[in-house]
Amino acid sequence: MPYADNDGVSLYYETDGPSEAETVVLVEGLGYGRWMWRWQRDRLAERYRVVVWDNRGTGDSDAPPSDARRASERSSGTLDGAYTIAEMAGDLDAVLGAAGVDSAHVVGASMGGMIAQRYAIDYDRADSLGLFCTSPGGDDAVPTPPETRERMFDAPEEYDERETIRYKMAPAMTDEFAERNDDLLADIVDWRLASDADEDAREAQAAGVAAFDAGDRLGDIEVPALVAHGTADRVLPFENAELLDERLPRSELEPFEGGSHLFFIEQADAVNERLLAFLDDA
Repeated sequence: MPYADNDGVSLYYETDGPSEAETVVLVEGLGYGRWMWRWQRDRLAERYRVVVWDNRGTGDSDAPPSDARRASERSSGTLDGAYTIAEMAGDLDAVLGAAGVDSAHVVGASMGGMIAQRYAIDYDRADSLGLFCTSPGGDDAVPTPPETRERMFDAPEEYDERETIRYKMAPAMTDEFAERNDDLLADIVDWRLASDADEDAREAQAAGVAAFDAGDRLGDIEVPALVAHGTADRVLPFENAELLDERLPRSELEPFEGGSHLFFIEQADAVNERLLAFLDDA
């Protein structure tokens, strides 16, 4: 099993696709394991080398204690206990280095899109960015609505583990998709039980998301970026995609009409074709 190391944190990764092809690295959202990309991974691997990995605290990667933060992070205003986005961008660079990747197209969803932004700011391996259902953070970003946040982090006490996962996940999907795909949702619950972050690590990731702010530095990102977002996203509202598109120097905005936060699962075929077209031209 291949692992990378970032300052003592062990990070699990996998590769698919032709070894001689350009590389696409996929970065998951808050709490999600690498299963999240199963709708994109095989399609991309038909013509690209694909790297998937588990963020710290998730899946087969280490979950370092979230309260063991460096004093420099605390003094810079970072929330105590966070897995910072800057740290996770460093994790990504460690993974690419361990995989022998000199440069890659970086595709991230939600928190993964924040990691991708920070990665393009701090490191020089990114050839392009795919920013799905994400936000630049900061005061100008449109936050997660309070009712969504409450549901994502506070399930009824009487629910068992499987019911809790489905309850917390509901705002990320359209009601219609959930109603039509009960068997798939049962599979997703299985995958989440097997490889998602535990509650402590999920809260540590969430604190990093809350502290993230790339707004003033987006103009420094010189690589092309595809900003794709569902117009009915109840987790990170679509206005965040418009904000990213305004501030990124080389962006393409792709709205997915009626799409949820997990639009890349619900509308996978359309998303994959748009992403491949972008990557082929990047």
